[in-house]
Amino acid sequence: MTIIYRFVPPPITFLMVQRMLEQKMDGDKVKLKKDWVSIEHISPFMQRAAIASEDGHFMDHHGFDIEAMQKAYNHNQKSKKTKGGSTISQQVAKNIFLWPQRSYFRKGLEAYFTILIETIWSKKRIMEVYLNCIEMGDGVYGIEAAAQHYFKKPAGNLSKRESAAIAAILPNPIKWSASKPNAYIQKRQYRILKAMRYVGKPQW
Repeated sequence: MTIIYRFVPPPITFLMVQRMLEQKMDGDKVKLKKDWVSIEHISPFMQRAAIASEDGHFMDHHGFDIEAMQKAYNHNQKSKKTKGGSTISQQVAKNIFLWPQRSYFRKGLEAYFTILIETIWSKKRIMEVYLNCIEMGDGVYGIEAAAQHYFKKPAGNLSKRESAAIAAILPNPIKWSASKPNAYIQKRQYRILKAMRYVGKPQW
C-alpha cells in the first residue's frame, strides 16, 4: 500500500470512516467533503504554513524530530495540556495507514510506516498527501475542500493570512473555524505568520 500510495491518492482513511459512523450514531447528516488536488494546485503559502505550524524541520529530518519529541515529553510531564511532537511524516503515517487510537502498539506501527514513507516517498509526496487527507473541519478533509468551505476559493488561490488561519485550527478543526477565528486562533494565526517568514518556499 505504501508503494501504491506513492502514485495513487488514498481513497479514504480510518478517521473519515470513524467520523461518518459517529455522525450516523448521533443522528446527524453524514458529511464527507474532499477533493484531491496536486501540490502544484495548492498555494505555496499553505505549504509554508503547514511547515511553520506543524513541523519546522520537515525538509531536514528523516521522519522524526527528536528535539521536538523531547520538548513535548518535558512539557507533558509538567502540564495537563498534552503537546504532541509528531512530524508531518508521522501524521501522514497515522492518518493514512492506521486507526485513531493511543497505544504503544499503534505508536510502533506509526514509526514503521513513517520510516517506509520517508524511504519510498519524496518530501513533496508526503506534503501532498498530508494536505489532501487531514481533517480540516466537520466532515471537511484536505485543503481543497477546506479552502472552498472557509473562503469560497480554490486551494491554489489561498493568501498568506488564509493559509495561516487554516493551519491555526489543525489541532482541533471540528471545534475551531478558519473563517471565524476566536481570539485564541487569531493568536495562533499571528504566530504562524511570523514563523512563515523563516520558512522559504519548499524546493520540491
